[in-house]
Amino acid sequence: MRRDTVPHLTRPQLAAEAVRRNQEQLARLGAEVRTSRLRRRLTQAQLGKRASLSRSAVSRIELGAGGGHTLDAWQRVGLALGRPVRIDLVRDVLEEPADAGHLAVQELILRLGRAAGYSGRFELSTRPTDPSRSVDVGLLDDRRRRLLVIEAWNTIGDVGSSVRSSDRKVAEADRFAVARWGRADYRVGGCWVVRATRRNRALLARYPELFASRFPGSSLRWVRALTAGDAPPEAPGLVWCDPAATRLFEWRPGGAGSHGGAGGAAGGGSHRGAGGVGRAG
Repeated sequence: MRRDTVPHLTRPQLAAEAVRRNQEQLARLGAEVRTSRLRRRLTQAQLGKRASLSRSAVSRIELGAGGGHTLDAWQRVGLALGRPVRIDLVRDVLEEPADAGHLAVQELILRLGRAAGYSGRFELSTRPTDPSRSVDVGLLDDRRRRLLVIEAWNTIGDVGSSVRSSDRKVAEADRFAVARWGRADYRVGGCWVVRATRRNRALLARYPELFASRFPGSSLRWVRALTAGDAPPEAPGLVWCDPAATRLFEWRPGGAGSHGGAGGAAGGGSHRGAGGVGRAG
């Protein structure tokens, strides 16, 4: 546990804070018991009978003085009113978000992109009328008229669905680029950044031809594009991110045709705006 994120209270301070919080909650719960009892047109004696408590015990609870009763007694009161008691802890400040791994990859891409001269956009919306349509990271360079569509993968699930989703995002990004820069020369490129976990490595090793045909763009050149601002390859690419999300490195596919050209880019590579060459749908 990181002690610097945990508030330090002395024993007397902790005891005083516990009393304060308990009094607040007992007063609130007592008021709710009273309100619920009156809604049901019950007397204190009737509620007490249902919950196996005396009328005076119910009165103390409603006045916010029910701290001496057991949790079992409180639960009986709650059940008698049709409102079971639920106790939980507030969210742990040290708890990582559910998508922490994915966020770490996105954070790395944004940091490297900024250093390479790009303006990074987290969850870049490619269709303003539909906020749900966005790419993980969009890297924009207005001076060079480049838009890189980067998909961050902590864990690859449905490969086919993911590929089709990437195609759609690159096509939408192309329309986004036209709206931003007009039809003069521009570049839209697509790349997957995959966390190099054992599971992801095994997946790519199991289907080398599939991934090589889908991502024929030079992985090394894509690394340079994302880290040094070099021109991205024409074809879509895939690069590794180390498990700690601190650096990018080259993916070296084992299948034949892994270093093919733009042919077969299937909408995921770089698109030139001039004259509509290589434009996506």
